Amino acid sequence: MTHPPAAAPVLPTHRRVLALALPMTLANVTTPMLGFVGAAVIGRLGDAALLGAVALGAVIFDAIFWSFGALRMATAGMTAQAVGARDAAEVDRVLARALAAGAVIGLSLVALQEPIAQLAFAVSGASAAVIAGIATYFHIRILSAPFVLASYGVLGSVLGRGRTDLGLLLQVAINLVNIGLTLAFVLGLGLGLAGAALAALCAEAAGLGLGLLVLARLDARPFRVPLRELRDAAALRRTVSVNVDVVLRTLALITAIVLFSALGARQGDVVLAANSILWNLFLIGGFFLDGFATAAETLCGQAVGARDAEAFRRASTLSLLWCLGFGIGVSLLALGGGAAFIDGVTTSAAVRETARAYLPLAALAPLVAAAPFAYDGIYIGATWTRAMRNLMLGALTIYGVVLAVVQSLNLGNTGLWLAFVAFLGARGLFQAFAFPGLARATFGTSSAKPIRKTASDFA
Repeated sequence: MTHPPAAAPVLPTHRRVLALALPMTLANVTTPMLGFVGAAVIGRLGDAALLGAVALGAVIFDAIFWSFGALRMATAGMTAQAVGARDAAEVDRVLARALAAGAVIGLSLVALQEPIAQLAFAVSGASAAVIAGIATYFHIRILSAPFVLASYGVLGSVLGRGRTDLGLLLQVAINLVNIGLTLAFVLGLGLGLAGAALAALCAEAAGLGLGLLVLARLDARPFRVPLRELRDAAALRRTVSVNVDVVLRTLALITAIVLFSALGARQGDVVLAANSILWNLFLIGGFFLDGFATAAETLCGQAVGARDAEAFRRASTLSLLWCLGFGIGVSLLALGGGAAFIDGVTTSAAVRETARAYLPLAALAPLVAAAPFAYDGIYIGATWTRAMRNLMLGALTIYGVVLAVVQSLNLGNTGLWLAFVAFLGARGLFQAFAFPGLARATFGTSSAKPIRKTASDFA
């Protein structure tokens, strides 16, 4: 197997961070726009229960698929380190393992769809009208699981190579196909929530096909990796360890989100619908920040692979600065334009009024989330996944304590948003506190002199 040598990382600059972050920022913005279109299409039918159903469906599948987001994150981090170490063969091995894992896990989810559905519906706390609306949606959408999870591996490989422009292409293609088919199936053919689910299934299948074509153009050869290399004991132990840590970290994050959704649903369909609109507003801000987290994954991972402490330090600093700057900007935009956003999503007067009441807290969330987003990228690139897991569990504990307090004070939905903001703040503080020691452990004993001259990359 022959490949061109990988590129050792150059010393990161503001321009380099922006060049990596902005394509993924643009790509990520299309994802909450997909949620916006879905909510707006269903919202125009004028039924709060249907809007609640599509919102709950989004939360359920976010919980299912994000639980295995480790496939993308771990693949990106390990690929970036292989690029920094100039190990081209390992890049293919990492991708091959990710594709195999995605296919196996996805097919398992399809096979177990009935118990998963029953558990999700029971935990959601939604009304009978919402559950009735979401059942057909669920059983169609779950069929996309193998395509979604295999695509996580594809995207992680692309991002670890530093090709966020191609990540933009893949994300935008999937989301635009999804949006177009949602409009066609729901409004054009009148298929309702089933049409929205079918649109997602078709878009994810098309996205995986496009991703494999993109990787082929990058001279990726995951299907030619010998089986004995995929089964290498040391490599498998590392792969499993990194992925399990990130899965547990993600499950903790999903637990926080599901608690938020379920406790909101117990306050009625109007609150559930209002929170879903504000959640989409938060996601728009969050996906802006995630572009800089992706840049941190690439730059920090490549620096660790090259044993370049100076490049790692600078990449971490720049990622934090840009995330905080964008966090301030996004929160101000949400505060100023949130009312218009709410009115554009729903025609229900009750939902509009309720969403406006909690807009200030929802607008604060992106600012508080800025540091956790940046540190997530740093930790993933460095594969500090055990620390990520433990710190997330600590933040989830804080979240549970705050939830108990606000529930005892009968603060309702205000308390729910306060608890979520406290959860975001705890994550950032814990990660900042642990960062110096982890960096010393990674680079403190290295005597290797880094090489920053770029030879070529996997582009």
